[in-house]
Amino acid sequence: MRVLSNQLSEHVDETVHLEGWLHKKRLLGGLTFINLRDRGGVVQALLKDPTEVDKLKGVHIGSILELDGVVVREARAPGGVELHDVKLNVVVPVVYEPPIEIDKPLSHKPENLDTLFEHRSLGLRNLNEAKVFYVRSMLLKYIREFLYSKDFVEIQTPKLVANAAEGGAEVFKLDYFGKPASLAQSPQLYKQVMVGVFERVFEVGPAFRAEPSATTRHVSEVTMLDLEMAFIHGHEDVLNMVQALLYAVVTKVWEQHGDILNDLKAPKPLLKDKFPRYSMKQIHELYAKENQTDMSGEVDLTPDEERWICEYAKQHDGCEAVFATDLPRSKMKFYHMAKDDASALSADLLFKGLELATCPQREHRYDQLKQQMEAAGISIDDHAYQFYLQAFKHGMPAHGGCGFGIDRLVEKVVGLGNIKEAILFPRDINRIVP
Repeated sequence: MRVLSNQLSEHVDETVHLEGWLHKKRLLGGLTFINLRDRGGVVQALLKDPTEVDKLKGVHIGSILELDGVVVREARAPGGVELHDVKLNVVVPVVYEPPIEIDKPLSHKPENLDTLFEHRSLGLRNLNEAKVFYVRSMLLKYIREFLYSKDFVEIQTPKLVANAAEGGAEVFKLDYFGKPASLAQSPQLYKQVMVGVFERVFEVGPAFRAEPSATTRHVSEVTMLDLEMAFIHGHEDVLNMVQALLYAVVTKVWEQHGDILNDLKAPKPLLKDKFPRYSMKQIHELYAKENQTDMSGEVDLTPDEERWICEYAKQHDGCEAVFATDLPRSKMKFYHMAKDDASALSADLLFKGLELATCPQREHRYDQLKQQMEAAGISIDDHAYQFYLQAFKHGMPAHGGCGFGIDRLVEKVVGLGNIKEAILFPRDINRIVP
């Protein structure tokens, strides 16, 4: 019966059977050591018998092996144990020299990222590369656990749509059986409709943005957490839910997987269970005072302002997550609720210098929503929006939510320098493969 590498400490002095990939081999003073990788991790095996060592001739990293041997304690080996008296079977020999060395740290310097992604199918076999995506999986697990505990229902919405929910021209257009269509920028309209069914809903799925941006912050296909909650009593209800989500998820991933994050040299974030709130106007003023640069004319915070206010909050509030509140109406989407002044009931969640989410209260009043659509240049007679308006026409409670960037969350939790490093197979303006 097959035993996994992370189970070997339970089988000391026993003969076990392992199956996996050849991860590393080296010769030390006439002794041959190999590392076998499986889903449990890596185990070291010592080969002394020349007959067994000869079986490794001509085979390279990635070969599929079966090992039978005795488990012995060895403090210097991975997991504190290794395999002795090994009998080896090469099940699938790899005869090609690998283009990269997966048993050594892979460079994430900006000039090396193209090489990293060109050989992604092999590079992900590197233990540290795989740990990034294990952490990503755990973050998604804890997000779902948190939302289920708050009575949210998970939904799935179409990614082929007739019109762009967000408005604007930055959509991937396609022919849909002779009709114009596009890839969904977000599930915005659908999740709002669904709060009329379940009150609280969420979706984790892809979103597509045809932004011609080649930055460390942008890709063409992202994974988003979209949540929406009804019967709110004000915008603060939305901010408090998103705040509790981020705090719970980041805290738990560090509690449960701090060893992995430490292996990745991830900087542990400084968080409080209540995030500081600064209006966009306050941030502009504080930044201008500190940096002698006036950004008050900008519609949005600049990337440097986002980094600066998170560092400011870390020093003055003991928290690296910040809500930038009172976003201007000029940034407002037609489905956001406006305030009486020149701002919207909307806030950006910033974490460790990067915007993770925009968190508005929605406009739920049917007549006001129609006015805002027309003001945005959207015809209320457009067939593509009829299903959406129908939900409001027949009763929609006060509600709000957010679109939350999973890739950016992973980037900041792990401490990466580019959003593409947090994505298995990233898509940007220059890359459609692998």
